[in-house]
Amino acid sequence: MNREFELCKELGEAPLEEEYWQALLHEGENPASTAPPLAGEEVWCGLGVESGAGQAEQGSYEELGTGESNSHLDEVQLERDWQLAQMSFENDEILNLEVTGYNRGGLLVQFNELQGFVPASQLADSPNHLEYEARMARLASRVGDVLPLKIIDMDKDRNRLILSERAAMSDEEQEARLLAELCEGDIKRGRVTNLCSFGAFVDLGGIEGLIHVSEMSWGRVGHPSDVLRIGDEVEVYVINVNREEKKIGLSLKRLQPDPWATVEERYQVGQLVQGTITNVVSFGAFARIEEGVEGLIHISELAEGNFLHPRNVVKEGDVVTARILNIDSANHRLGLSLRRI
Repeated sequence: MNREFELCKELGEAPLEEEYWQALLHEGENPASTAPPLAGEEVWCGLGVESGAGQAEQGSYEELGTGESNSHLDEVQLERDWQLAQMSFENDEILNLEVTGYNRGGLLVQFNELQGFVPASQLADSPNHLEYEARMARLASRVGDVLPLKIIDMDKDRNRLILSERAAMSDEEQEARLLAELCEGDIKRGRVTNLCSFGAFVDLGGIEGLIHVSEMSWGRVGHPSDVLRIGDEVEVYVINVNREEKKIGLSLKRLQPDPWATVEERYQVGQLVQGTITNVVSFGAFARIEEGVEGLIHISELAEGNFLHPRNVVKEGDVVTARILNIDSANHRLGLSLRRI
């Protein structure tokens, strides 16, 4: 019956474990529960409800939802409402429900005489990325709105009715919304869905972006599988958004400082450095002197005398001592020599 678990899996999120849920219910009886949540915390229950006027009411999800507060209602009507909710859940129906309140975890909505909860992460415009005060203000502004929702989890015995706005959106609507919201420079979290020779595709929650192999690391990457695996959850930097072609360029390396930006401050021409041979080609060999910084040892700088191929002098994995001949940080180029040691 738990569509919440399946939806969270699709969106790259984890539903709360039952132990954590119960801990939050207990926390709801403590006035201290109105303090800001921990970073990334999801409160999937009706704790600390605030009305549109900003008045806080403390209580458990059951008390605020469909528990003792509904004890005065006709049991036949309540049973009928649960049956209607069950039918809606099984038929995957979209319900248009009014927002009646909010708390630090999301929004409260009314389904006939039952009270449901919409976690903030399940809103089309989730405020989870905002600071606590801004998040609460965003949630408060939704009171009175009518939202298209789907039931993703329900448990009559626990008086639990969880709904999602994101589940009610079509794939096209989610894609259009995400494209409209994405901006260059954004940092997003997603799940790796596919690897190929030129990069990795990442699902950002309804639309995929590409991390080109050149954007995976400041260092040399032979294949994307050297850095990522399918199913990995990663933070990515948005480098470009093409809304017409629905293409999103992503980067891993731009979340880290560019080592070439300060290379001229840390190295000088004539300096001896130690490096590891990473690639041997017909015109020379590349050596990594630190993570993200490689230099070229041209074939003419490998050794004295004649030899058929650079592999006659060095091979991948060799650790060598080289002299720096030139530094071009703007073009990420470093000239090295073994012959001039």
